Amino acid sequence: MVIELRNVSKTYQMGEVQVRAVVDLSLSIAAGEMTAIMGPSGSGKSTLMNIIGCLDQPSSGQYILDGADVSKLNGNALAEIRNRKLGFVFQSYNLLKRTRAIDNVEVPLVYAGVTARERHHRALAALEAVGLRERAHHRPNELSGGEQQRVAIARALINDPAIILADEPTGNLDSRTGVEIMAIFQALNRERGITVVFVTHAQEIAEYTRRIVRLRDGRLEGIETVAEPRVAESRTAVPTAAPGMAS
Repeated sequence: MVIELRNVSKTYQMGEVQVRAVVDLSLSIAAGEMTAIMGPSGSGKSTLMNIIGCLDQPSSGQYILDGADVSKLNGNALAEIRNRKLGFVFQSYNLLKRTRAIDNVEVPLVYAGVTARERHHRALAALEAVGLRERAHHRPNELSGGEQQRVAIARALINDPAIILADEPTGNLDSRTGVEIMAIFQALNRERGITVVFVTHAQEIAEYTRRIVRLRDGRLEGIETVAEPRVAESRTAVPTAAPGMAS
């Protein structure tokens, strides 16, 4: 298993009140799997994703990531793991608004100390991987919502992660554009073997995966296997194995 949580709990202290965001949760996700996490507001989805993404640590229990216990690592060690193994995609894209698409994609490589020439080469390859190379020099306000999310996915791909974590990646998009984004995720999962885990409120979006993990009140309510996942089709061909990107 690439992701394994063993009796994980997360409690926050809010003044004099303790909030149990995740309660004694155990979950395994295999390498190359595509999984959706669903649940009502306050069910613990975001907290769980933060733990899986090494953005937060559990109060108790173990988190085994790619065979290593990361539950008690310090901030620097967690940052290194995020940079090497994980890519993140958010509902609001989180792009630098006055910065070109290619420069947005390069950001993780700046922190990794990669040379400008190599950053440029790899960013173009990542944009090509999501079918957006020709928009490399456009700023976010010159791109549609779907194009901005493609830039965000390219940024998530730049370090060739084993896992992509996506928090409501279609939440700000119309239904057709949302399907096109799911087509990219399915292609990356199918053709490059990237493990994809995402949060969604939409049942129809969750059905593009093979497993749906349901949470309620911080607890695992159940896991549903999707016998015949939806197949997302895009109006634009997406060459996910772009030149210059590791496969």
